[in-house]
Amino acid sequence: MRLISVLLLAAVLTACTPAPEPPAPDVLTVGVTEPGSLVPAEVRDQAGRTVVSALWTPIPAEAATSPDLLTWTVKPPTGRFHDGTPVTAKSYVDTWRLTGGSLGAREITAVDESTVRIVLEHPSGEIPVKLTAPAFLPLPESVLASGDWNGFSRHPIGNGPYRMAAPWEPGKGAKLTRITPESGKPREIELRAGAPGTHYDEVKAGTLDLATEVPGDRHEAMHTDFADRHAMWPLPSAGYLVFPLGDKRFEDAAVRFAFAMAIDRAAVAKGPLGDQADPAKGALPGDRSATCRPCSHDPAAAKALASQGGFSGEVNLYFAPGEEAWARALAEQVQAALSVPVHAKPRPEGTLDGPLAITVQAATPGEAVTALTAATAYAGAGFGDLVAAASSATGEEERAQRYRLVENQLLRDLPAAPIWTGHGHAVWSPRVRGATALPFRGIELTNITVAN
Repeated sequence: MRLISVLLLAAVLTACTPAPEPPAPDVLTVGVTEPGSLVPAEVRDQAGRTVVSALWTPIPAEAATSPDLLTWTVKPPTGRFHDGTPVTAKSYVDTWRLTGGSLGAREITAVDESTVRIVLEHPSGEIPVKLTAPAFLPLPESVLASGDWNGFSRHPIGNGPYRMAAPWEPGKGAKLTRITPESGKPREIELRAGAPGTHYDEVKAGTLDLATEVPGDRHEAMHTDFADRHAMWPLPSAGYLVFPLGDKRFEDAAVRFAFAMAIDRAAVAKGPLGDQADPAKGALPGDRSATCRPCSHDPAAAKALASQGGFSGEVNLYFAPGEEAWARALAEQVQAALSVPVHAKPRPEGTLDGPLAITVQAATPGEAVTALTAATAYAGAGFGDLVAAASSATGEEERAQRYRLVENQLLRDLPAAPIWTGHGHAVWSPRVRGATALPFRGIELTNITVAN
């Protein structure tokens, strides 16, 4: 009898739970995961990029010009922050000095209210692209003075077309309201925090407009369920296996190639990375048609190379925080292919006695090279000259060609084996218009209009 009563009560409660309603007119409903941070310089996930893109107006690439790639003049967006204080050139300079946005500059000054001058240590043609990243968005004087980053992350104050109406509620989300009404643009954006699978189903059912992430088990169905209403874009993240500088067993390139070719990148991307990444096809982000022999999965060749390089004994494979799942998969694959014990362990302090699995955040080849040389301390013969020539190339085509030479040397000497590159997915409802994805940024909410 008691069981029957419990079941009846559950049925009544289920019946009383209101079903999700379709989005209201002029309101865009967006599903996101819980962002790690909403401080622009700390954004590392897709949720953070999505929210920040609505709260701030980024620096467009055409705002930065230079006659020599050494001294840059930047005309960033000005106006006002959501708290009413002015956005000036000084706002950008003060923010970059405090948050540490890396430009390789020896001088950054506000020339006047609307102009920033950047003088670099070395010529670089990547400045316009770098400045479009969240790390270079301006922050109001109030947060720069107080240093209340936790409070600011819950209720960020930007200079974009939408402002946050109330602090972010963990597990729930937030509401964004438009500063100046514009025909076709949502007057309000309702951000719903939750699981990508739930958001996917809600878009399919018509109770959510946009899901900004798609779980791996829905990738195949996505093409049928959403035909022309889905997008995919590259993310500014890539995984590498960095070889230890002090371990003599890895001095021979044959051994490094053996470890690289023992790895099934497709299985890593589909398994522990949940189809949120692609197998690496090169050492640097972008498409330069490099031939990445160490990116191929060839256990037989790997074992022969390990023998050729005289590799033997147990090996530790370390992982940085957040990298454990795919690092353990690498350890299992290398152990199976090379028939040597491989132990996956958290990264300790001090010198490592085995390779390290890391994730690098880089949206340009130059940023990737900087991150990899910092992680590996690689300084191969002529490498610095190749990097300098690529960075100072005056045209996009020439720069791409020169970075191809940089990449060729990295793939030849292999101080780090490329494993995967991240990608994002989104799906949306029929009433959404203008949902286009930008490389390394994703869906820009400010570009969307809704049909009612």
